[in-house]
Amino acid sequence: MTNNRHYLNLLMFASLLAILSSCSYDFIEYPVVIPPDPNDTVYFAEKIAPIFTANDNCTSCHKDGGAASPDFSTGKAYSSIVPNLINEADPESSLIYWHAHPSSDAHTWKKLTTNEADLILLWIQQGALNN
Repeated sequence: MTNNRHYLNLLMFASLLAILSSCSYDFIEYPVVIPPDPNDTVYFAEKIAPIFTANDNCTSCHKDGGAASPDFSTGKAYSSIVPNLINEADPESSLIYWHAHPSSDAHTWKKLTTNEADLILLWIQQGALNN
């Protein structure tokens, strides 16, 4: 009987060891998001327009003849945004900033990244210039 008990204890220990060693953990490394430097000038053509046009982020729908307005295609984006979607007195209430903001429920198809939203807000705070 002692042999059976010893065998049973060994079997339980081996089973427990097998269960514990089968666990695996995936460590997720989140990218470090560096907010824009408020001392840097945000240029529309260099930083803002690509948010809408790169990889058809927005221009898959927001283009001339597209399913939705405004038109964010190259050459038309600025005049579609300013002044209609900008509120210089209260930049955070600007439609171009909050509509597709990551925490907004207003736009359900695609969202801005936090960095993109921060760039748009800084650009508006700097006067929403077509520079």
